[in-house]
Order: sequence, then C-alpha cells, then structure tokens
Amino acid sequence: MSTFRGVARDELDLRQVLKTRFGYDEFRPLQAEIIGNVLAGRDSLVLMPTGGGKSLCYQLPALCLDGLTLVISPLIALMKDQVDALRANGVAAAFVNSSVPAQEARDILAAARAGRLKLLYVAPERLAVPGFREFLTSVDIGLIAIDEAHCISEWGHDFRPDYRNLRTLRDTLSTATVIALTATATARVRDDIVEQLGMPRARQFVSSFNRENLTYVVRPKRRARVALLALLRKHANAPAIVYCLSRDGTEALAADLSQEGIPALPYHAGLDVTVRRETQERFIRDEALVIVATIAFGMGIDKPDVRLIVHYDLPKTLEGYYQETGRAGRDGLPSECVLFFSAGDRAKFTRFIDEIEDPAERERAHQQLDQMIAYCEARTCRRAFVLQYFGESYDKTDCGGCDVCLVEREAFDATEIAQKILSAVIRTGERFGLRHIIMVLRGSRARRVFEWGHHELPVYGIVRDYDRDELKEIVGLLEDEGLLQRSPDKFATVSVTRAGHEFLRRRGTLTLSRIKRAAPESQAGPHDLRRSGDDSRSSGGTPGLNRELFERLRELRLRLAEAREQPAYVVFSNRTLEEMARAMPRDHASFADISGVGPAKLEAFADDFLQVIREYAASRETA
Repeated sequence: MSTFRGVARDELDLRQVLKTRFGYDEFRPLQAEIIGNVLAGRDSLVLMPTGGGKSLCYQLPALCLDGLTLVISPLIALMKDQVDALRANGVAAAFVNSSVPAQEARDILAAARAGRLKLLYVAPERLAVPGFREFLTSVDIGLIAIDEAHCISEWGHDFRPDYRNLRTLRDTLSTATVIALTATATARVRDDIVEQLGMPRARQFVSSFNRENLTYVVRPKRRARVALLALLRKHANAPAIVYCLSRDGTEALAADLSQEGIPALPYHAGLDVTVRRETQERFIRDEALVIVATIAFGMGIDKPDVRLIVHYDLPKTLEGYYQETGRAGRDGLPSECVLFFSAGDRAKFTRFIDEIEDPAERERAHQQLDQMIAYCEARTCRRAFVLQYFGESYDKTDCGGCDVCLVEREAFDATEIAQKILSAVIRTGERFGLRHIIMVLRGSRARRVFEWGHHELPVYGIVRDYDRDELKEIVGLLEDEGLLQRSPDKFATVSVTRAGHEFLRRRGTLTLSRIKRAAPESQAGPHDLRRSGDDSRSSGGTPGLNRELFERLRELRLRLAEAREQPAYVVFSNRTLEEMARAMPRDHASFADISGVGPAKLEAFADDFLQVIREYAASRETA
C-alpha cells in the first residue's frame, strides 16, 4: 500500500477520511481520482460545475498532508461559509481578508506558523500586502488551492488582474502542489489557466457540466412582471435570486415585489457595505428569501437550497449565465432557472458593446452576445446547447428538463407559409432584419414600410392570419432547416440560402415541428410546460418524503443554527434532513449512518435530532 508523507492513499483510506471528517459515505464523480492526484504531489486543473463538490478536492487532501493548505479565493462570503462548515466538522481552518481586524489577522497567521491550522483562506489581493510574502516563506505549505481559477484568464468571463500575481506565488512556493479549480471554463480558458499558472504538466479533470436537477426555461418578456410574481408564488417559502442588469432596476423591482406581498431585498455594488453584508446574512439564514440583485450577488454564497434563479434581464455571457444558474439546487434537489428574453435585448446590448474602445475586447463581447442570443432563440434542447458550448456532447433527444423538451410539439404543413416568408425576404432585397420582414408580411402601416415602397410588393399583407410570435417561431424553424440565415452583425439581416432558393424553385412540400397549439377554450399558453400538474421537479419535492417530519427537523436545524450564529446548512444540508426523515434513525449508531453525519456533528447534534424523530414516531404510533 503506497503512502505519501506517512498517509495511506488507497481509496479505502480516503473513504474513511471522507466519512469520519465530512460525514459522507461515497465520493462524487472524479473526486477520489482528483484527491489521489493531489496526494501524489501532481498539479491539477479541476473543472467541475457549481455544487459538484470542488471544495472537497482540496479540503480532504489538506487533512492528509503535512503542513498548511493555502486557499486563494476572491469571495469573502464564501471563505466564511467554508471555514464555518470546516470548523463544524472539527477541522482547524481560518481566513484572512479585508473584513478581519488587523490584530485578529496577526493572531491567525501566528496560529498558522505554529502549525495549529490545516487550511488558511486568503484573497488574491493579500499577496500584495506588505509582509505576507515573508509569512508564506516562514510556514510549511504543502498545497495551494486556487478557486475561481478562470479569473486569471482574459478569455474568462470574470477576469481579475490580481490573479496574475498567482504565477509569482507559484515561483515563491515551488515545492507546493497546486490545484486550480473552476466551474466555468471553455477549452480555451482552461489552456490559458494552465499557461498563466505555469503548470504545463497539470492533469486536467473535466467533470460533466450537466446539472440534471436544474430545469432551464426561456420566457418572452411580455408581461414579465406578472410571470415573475407567479414564479415566486409557485416557489413560496423557498430561497430565490432574481438577477437584473442595473442597480436602479434591482431597487425598483424589489420595491414592486414587496408591494405585491413578496418581501424582497435589493443587492448591488452601489449599496453601503454594511447593507450588503446584512442582506447577504439575512439570505443565508433564511430571514430573507427573495433577493433582487446584480451579478455582484451570489458568487460568494455557498447556500445549497436556492430553488429558483430568474434572469429578469439578459445575461452578458453564456459562461456567466451558467455560473449564475449554478447557484440553484447545489444540494442536488430539483430547482428552476428562468430567463426572460426579448428581441430588443440584442440592440440594447449592442449599443453598450459598440462603446468599448479596445477592438479585441469589443469583438469578444460581440461573440459572447451572439452566443447568448443563440441560446435564447434555440428551438433545440437548451441543456444540449449549453453542454455543447463547453465542449461536452449530449446524445439524448429529450433532456426532460428544459422548456424546449418539456413542451408538446406537433408536425404541421409549412409549405405555403415557408414560400411566403422566403419570397418576402427576396422581394425586400435580403437587406432587412426579421422585424421589418414581419411588418411587410402582416401588412403593417409603419412609416418605414412605406418609405421603402414595400407596401406595393405582392407579398405585402399576405399572412395577416399569423401573429408576430408565430412568424418568429417559423422563421427560426426555417433557419434550422437551412433555408434562411441571419447575418452575424448587429443588424442580423435575413437572407435566403442556396437551399432556400432551391426549395422555391422545385416547389416541394415542407413539414416542420412546432410547439403544440392550445385548444381555443384552453387558457394554457404556448410556453406552458407539459406535465404542468406535477411540479415536483421545480419545487424541490421528493417522492415518498415524510414532509411533516422533515419540517420539524428543519425547524430544529434553524434554532440550532441561530444559537450558533451560523447558516442553517452548516448544521445539516436539506439532503441530510431528507434522509433522516426517510430513515428515521432511533439511536446514535443508526444516526451516524446518515450521509452528512460525521463524528463531530454526531456528538454535537445527534441527541437533539433523535429526540425530535422519537417524539414524531411516538405520536404516529399512538395516533
């Protein structure tokens, strides 16, 4: 059996550490392999989705290695959450950042020098603080963990110049093993991370980007406020984050929701730091369930039970969108991600992008916008679209977890309408965008149509029986068929492809598949999902769960967390409470078998939770 610094490294021993220190019986995919690579002293680049278990990949090795593990993270709130969770599991950990008073920071560094800490979390800015480099060379650092590693790459969606200093850190601590971790990075960004950190021989571990417990939905922005209210009421009593583009927008929407009886708090970088901290703490402790925020909120919050993420405005990049939706359902339970989109979003963002002075940066921003628009306008599986963007194939034809796959579809004869649309594009000179084409087809009396003389064309007003959304959908289907194409520039002009001209020439038939139309008497709209009567997927319901006992356990967890001034999930996760409610352990031995219960938590919490379970069982037996 091989050893490293006196510690056995086979999987059986690692699983023992996993159970005794973290309370879990099994590793998640890739975790054991990554940990083994770290313990072998080899550098690693880990790409794992939010909620996939990245932190364990350096926290567990930290307990097996001699010396200190240095964790670099840009997220102050996340440092506190992770240190609280580690301490709850009996692990000596601390953090030093701008929120820590100077004397307390000195005491923490002294504890690290004395060997009383296993993990020390710091922000990348700390590397520039006078004296900190000297501290690093005065302690035995065996492992450097760099979280949010995509921040080092200019090709990443969240580039931070302070991360460039990490290359010199590697030079200073040349004997330390390095593990870089991120949840969002394309192949190009991954290569850049490896180059910037100077670890060309690092083994890359790429986990699946697929978050099966998340449902992805894109909705039209018409009456978005009404739709948002319905979503929040559907997820009542569950944590939710609503993202807006502007600071003013967050405050206005939070006020509107509060007036409608849904208490919501705004969060953005322009608020006083004390207000932001209090808002964040209230959300973590379930005292505030709905936060309306810019993207400044959420990155540093390790809250596992967020059930709803809403993008009220279009995200800037697909990477950013994926990361923000990844804040939902980190406990693995069903959660919903809804994005409101309108065709006008392209023009609005294009104006912002055109003001960027650097040509390369401007071009990158245009490419990122095109990807985001393509996602919103996709008529194929959204999950497959996201996975393909990150270089992962998805061979299922129905993911069962996005609005495209969940709606019922129907085949229809599109021959005539396709001929009319293609003819309108040709007759107007293939130099206009979709909005203009639709105005011509529907016989609009807009001044622009008359100025171009398009009211005199034979195609003017020939499809008045279709509304705008139906025509947009059919144009999208014709694009998918390769009969139409839109230019990649900001004007997105529509033109007919060679295949489209051939279709008109041979006058063949065309059958397409579209969202099934509701019966006239039905109130269901075209964007309602099938299986709408079963909302267990998005509401977080678990079949066969003893809901009454679960709620009692959750109330106990909240009381214990408040007494300790910690987030509720630091005591136990929702998933652990669900297992308790199903298994109903009656003694310490069976309680220890619950996933998420380690020795430290067994000693601290078993008696309290067992009492609630026994009382509940007794009440059921006498009922």
